Amino acid sequence: MSSLNTDYFERCIATLSRAFNGLNQYPQDDDMYDIYRAACVKEFEIILEQTGKLLRKCLKPYFASSKQADQLIFKDIFRQAAKHGLITIDEAERWLVYRDNRNDTAHDYGEGFANQTLALLPQFIEDARRIAEVFRQQ
Repeated sequence: MSSLNTDYFERCIATLSRAFNGLNQYPQDDDMYDIYRAACVKEFEIILEQTGKLLRKCLKPYFASSKQADQLIFKDIFRQAAKHGLITIDEAERWLVYRDNRNDTAHDYGEGFANQTLALLPQFIEDARRIAEVFRQQ
């Protein structure tokens, strides 16, 4: 298997981390808070999607054909990754919670969705960094 290019993924993690740190420098009624919050939500979404795509690529060697891996839905990607030892069961469960948060609230890109996403970010950033390491080892 050729190595995965994770430059964009890792840049998104760094951007999210900086945006989250910036967010915490401003009160919630400041315009800069809104800008940083929007950046956090955007990067959260990008990282979530990229994680699924990159993890699917990591799983291809475990299937009889690439097509089988390509047909995995998001939840199955993480279940298979845990099954094959790429991530822990706890990590897989958290990634599914992240995705469920997005699915449950994405129709409401307002303050509620943003605040629910912000609450997940400290662990999400840690998990994203951990899975980036998995990708680098592939």
